[in-house]
Amino acid sequence: MTDQARDPDVQAFLEAARHGDRQALDKLLTRFVQPVYRFGMQMCRDEEDAKDVLQDTLLAAARTVGNFRGDASVSTWLYTIARSFCIKRRRKGKHAPTEMVSLDPGTASARSLEGTSRRPDEAASDTELGRALNAAIDSLEPGYKEVLLLRDVEGLTAPEVAEVLGLGVEAVKSRLHRARLVVREKLAAHAGTGDQPPAGPGCVDVVSLYSKYLEGDVDSATCEDMEKHLATCPRCSSACDSLRATLRMCKAAGPEVPRHVQDAVRAAVKGMLTLPDVKPGP
Repeated sequence: MTDQARDPDVQAFLEAARHGDRQALDKLLTRFVQPVYRFGMQMCRDEEDAKDVLQDTLLAAARTVGNFRGDASVSTWLYTIARSFCIKRRRKGKHAPTEMVSLDPGTASARSLEGTSRRPDEAASDTELGRALNAAIDSLEPGYKEVLLLRDVEGLTAPEVAEVLGLGVEAVKSRLHRARLVVREKLAAHAGTGDQPPAGPGCVDVVSLYSKYLEGDVDSATCEDMEKHLATCPRCSSACDSLRATLRMCKAAGPEVPRHVQDAVRAAVKGMLTLPDVKPGP
């Protein structure tokens, strides 16, 4: 579902903004201040860079809204712009992580993982888990990090993520499944791993399977078999629960936009909207 369908005001603001209504444009861009800043902060890990990404994104959107045809969702359009500015900053290497986790198939990080004896979100304080989650996301290679942030933090659909990144949907899903495994593994290690019984005859790679289920890529027969197995296997049920907890944490990830950042960005956008070169679309 696009953001226009989720929020009818977005479509109304977009149509008015495309025809030169600057107040509607301001309202439209305001709706996306928090998600764009959050994405910039997750990608750059620096408040000043995130502020610049937010400001540059909104200014670029203000300049080009008249040419936006609405073929994609507004969020897809804005994240595509934001990503380009994030890439420019990432190339500077200022805040590149010191460790990157290899996600090539067959490596330890990409393999199926043991279940934890307790859910990650119950194992430590929110502050400690927040730091652990950020560290886990930061450890991902950029292409996998982008997919995880856009899909599991920002809530775009796999096709929308594919459009932002210029990838095929299957490539997005492949990266997403591997990224989820790594983040879940790191949070499980942070929470502590209890002794798990050995895999039984019916045990499968339940973490990968559940990730595929979330993307609608598990047929009904397989889904039914998985549900029956989870009902009788504490080992696999625990592993599945830990992935669910990890994804809940992802959805809640990301800082609020500081007031001084909001004020600075809004001042820049309002200044832009007073200029005569912001033209309506055809």
